[in-house]
Amino acid sequence: MKSGFVSIVGRPNVGKSTLINKMVGTKIAIVSEKPQTTRTRIQGILTSDEGQIIFVDTPGMHKPKHLLGEYMMKVSTRSMNEVDLIFYMIDTTKPFGGGEQFIIDQLKNTEAPVFLVANKIDLISKIEVKEFIQPFANQMNFTEIIPISAFHGTNLDELLAKTYKCLPEGPFYYAEDDLTDQPISFIVAELIREKALLLTRDEVPHSLAVEVEEFKNQGAKKVYVRAVIHTERDSQKGIIIGKKGQMLKQIGEQSRIDIEELLGASVYLDLWVKVKKNWRDSESNLNQLGYRL
Repeated sequence: MKSGFVSIVGRPNVGKSTLINKMVGTKIAIVSEKPQTTRTRIQGILTSDEGQIIFVDTPGMHKPKHLLGEYMMKVSTRSMNEVDLIFYMIDTTKPFGGGEQFIIDQLKNTEAPVFLVANKIDLISKIEVKEFIQPFANQMNFTEIIPISAFHGTNLDELLAKTYKCLPEGPFYYAEDDLTDQPISFIVAELIREKALLLTRDEVPHSLAVEVEEFKNQGAKKVYVRAVIHTERDSQKGIIIGKKGQMLKQIGEQSRIDIEELLGASVYLDLWVKVKKNWRDSESNLNQLGYRL
């Protein structure tokens, strides 16, 4: 059997989380148009007759502006050195630039083989795809270059086949029915954060963190969840709550739908909002919220 770890790296918003969800077959990583949505390392586990692949979703690589950003960059760069294969994922609608050069320079220092995975090919022509890939191919000798559409599933069978071919023989690292290494409470918190990102204004998303304080089974297929949405300022708290509590109500209603689908149970979601000033620049707050290396 083939088995191994595959790290998915790239700039923010290139589609890493969309790809890992599609590969695993269920939603384990939240997706948003807002950059830097993924904040920590999330593993998605695919087990098939050919073997087991552990896909490692990582934060988009960017110039950090606070301790949280520094943590995210450490997660991304460290993941390049602890895996059997790397997918360097690029967005075919955004040209080669300094950010891409930085990532390629990092990749040149790794020992693992690297696939160049060119995403969003459904948005441009085949000729444009070839022209777009060329500057990347000129910079580095990639093991494979595979154009895909993670959203539509285009060429994912080819990507998967070449991944298995590249991985070593080895044992299963997780049980066959495992889909992620993250606890359910983490996935629940992320689903709530996703809905808050979707529904709130642009100035709020990066200042949001969600913490599940209580997760309790209450009889047959009934679950109680108490969660807190943390913001950095009182003005952001007001935006999250909304006029007469309507925004918080919408976040709760939309979150509950996804959580109930995840758990296969009815959920009572008790949602609160608190201000935790400048939590992104506080090591103790980052640790409390689960952002630990």
